[in-house]
Amino acid sequence: MKRSRLNLFKATSMTISLLGIIMVITTIAIFAYIGFQGISSKVTTNVDTGTAYDELAALKSDLSALKAQLDSTKIQVYKTGSAKAKSDFVTAELDAVKAESAVGDVESALNTDQPIEEVNNRIYIAKTQMQKAKTSLGKVKSEI
Repeated sequence: MKRSRLNLFKATSMTISLLGIIMVITTIAIFAYIGFQGISSKVTTNVDTGTAYDELAALKSDLSALKAQLDSTKIQVYKTGSAKAKSDFVTAELDAVKAESAVGDVESALNTDQPIEEVNNRIYIAKTQMQKAKTSLGKVKSEI
């Protein structure tokens, strides 16, 4: 009788020990997974933000080129004396100001750590506005 109790105690003790080890390993695995997800998320966010900064630099470069073209076209427009060309040039300048504002919005979103979806939305708006300004300037150039 004593031997069966001893065997039962050993079996119970081993089972509890095994369950304890399994629980410890499972807990470590869960925390490791959560940590890995956090690090992975940070890396992905940093990559997306880096891409957004690259696009912002490209937008600023395009805006600078657009302003230079506006300045050179302004002289030609006022030499022609055409009221329609002047009106279209004012529209092109207004579109350039809107594009500049949109680029500023992108920079602001990046500086204030807005979610990447918001930054991408503002980049899209800035690109659209930049294209509109380029189209307006092209229209003015075709009139002179």
